[in-house]
Amino acid sequence: MLHQLDLFGGEPSQHPEKKTVRERKEKPVTMPVTEAYQEAVHKKEINQGSIAEEPTVSIEVNAAFINIPEDDELYSKLYYPIGDVAKMFNVNISLIRFWENEFDILKPRKNRKGDRLFRPEDVKNLKLIYFLLKEKRYTIEGAKTFLKKGKKVNEQFETIELLKNIKGMLLELKAGLS
Repeated sequence: MLHQLDLFGGEPSQHPEKKTVRERKEKPVTMPVTEAYQEAVHKKEINQGSIAEEPTVSIEVNAAFINIPEDDELYSKLYYPIGDVAKMFNVNISLIRFWENEFDILKPRKNRKGDRLFRPEDVKNLKLIYFLLKEKRYTIEGAKTFLKKGKKVNEQFETIELLKNIKGMLLELKAGLS
């Protein structure tokens, strides 16, 4: 066994032998359970009878976490504060600010205090940006070039949204028949 030399005049200390092999304990990943997740699990139980495997999060599940009101309700207010917009998309306020700096189509108004106020059109544009970045997994630069194409992008996005709504209605019908 080795002894350590004390340079400051004390007794040499003895250290126990170090373990050569360390066992790593992996901690399970825990995530907060949200109402949207519970609804998704419930729908899966209804559609499949029971859940046999561990639930996995797919790209489609991300869309379930967006809480944007319908157009009638969205256009009922002239402006939405940045905090409300962040809650709609379930993201941090800093991410909304970052997207504002990166994308030219986002131009929120600012009051004298400097608070950002988003119009319903800005919320729609944020929805498009969220779709490109989070669901389609585009990079920032890829999303910028995609948005520069113009009308074609909006038509594709609207078509995809319409198809998602139809899919949701069909799934509700299927659940009602079971």
